[in-house]
Amino acid sequence: MGNKAYKFRLYPNKEQSAFLSKCFGCSRFVYNHFLRLTTDVYAESKKSLRYKEWANLLTDLKSEFEWLKEVNSQSLQQTLKDLESAFVRFFKKLGGFPSFKKKSNRQSFRVPQHFSLDNNGFLKLPKMSPIKMVIHRKILGTPKNVTISKTPSGKYYASIVTELGIPHAPLNGDKIGLDLGLKEFAITSKGEKFENPRYFQKSLRRLKIRQRRLSRKQSGSNNRNKSRLNVARIHEKVANQRQDYQHKISLKLVSENQRISAESLNIKGMVKNRKLAKQISDVAWGNFLTMLEYKGDIYGCEVHCVDKFFPSSKRCSNCGYIKQDLTLAIREWECPECKIFWDRDVNAALNLMLFSESVLKSSGEWSPSPELSAKIPLEEGKSTPDQLVERLGMNRVLVQDRKPQV
Repeated sequence: MGNKAYKFRLYPNKEQSAFLSKCFGCSRFVYNHFLRLTTDVYAESKKSLRYKEWANLLTDLKSEFEWLKEVNSQSLQQTLKDLESAFVRFFKKLGGFPSFKKKSNRQSFRVPQHFSLDNNGFLKLPKMSPIKMVIHRKILGTPKNVTISKTPSGKYYASIVTELGIPHAPLNGDKIGLDLGLKEFAITSKGEKFENPRYFQKSLRRLKIRQRRLSRKQSGSNNRNKSRLNVARIHEKVANQRQDYQHKISLKLVSENQRISAESLNIKGMVKNRKLAKQISDVAWGNFLTMLEYKGDIYGCEVHCVDKFFPSSKRCSNCGYIKQDLTLAIREWECPECKIFWDRDVNAALNLMLFSESVLKSSGEWSPSPELSAKIPLEEGKSTPDQLVERLGMNRVLVQDRKPQV
């Protein structure tokens, strides 16, 4: 059994929009209130509050603020569960410290139960009339919860999560290496290149003009709100273009191959480079790798990630020579040993494919793939791991398997 999400556009009327704004505001207030309370209590007494304590205090909070009773109580409880999940992720070092929610950002609240869908395309939520919803595809599985959200551009969406049995396709196709870059978005070991569309860069001039107009508007005026919506629409269009492009590429790759070997990238560290931060953020490598993972499990494709310190670009995939003086400006280079002229990105993809076959056992023994053994012949008196380490000029490479999550 697995979960599948469906996202549909909502079209509420004025009364429904006003009530949804109230739901957004109450959820945001409860989240920020208990985040501040938990932070203050820990600073004073070093005691951590969890969901049980928050749920008991929520009853007293409703008595103090009567308007909290006007919205669905389960949505407020779900907000507390989301806050607890944020703290758990922080203590596991999977995310940053929970931050306060702002009214100007994306707004959302979740309804865990007591919602329904009818055949006429309406969504029924607790304490409000049915909302018109555009259902553009059939919903499969048992609905578990629905999240109502509002984008900064003023659009409403409903994300419905269902539970169903997802059949996993058998492994089929070829094995490839995948190198991610800035000049080209992705390069495979077969030499296939996917261009980098640079959607944000193309919209940058128009965005600067809209932001300049926004900065000149009086704070709190209607004209400023209209100008803010224009800026938000540009950002939303860029995000939609990028997501659509990555969905198409990821679906193509997982459908044609049974194994994709990519490099695990330290994206947070890479964006600290002030000269390339904007371009790295625009390509959204992390989001693309996530798409490959969950789609790979459905379409029969394994996604492996090689350690980020593996010199995939500097190493010749034919003889193992390491070019130490390889810079980003050098896009093509010739190996001094085997005299092969390499495209640096294709060469990196080939290295990723070869070394994903190697498995680092718990005992420390390394068994290379047949392709790797053919590339680097053995010498007398040396074992396979020792020779590979010497030829590569580095420590043994750990190949990490990232299991797709559906």
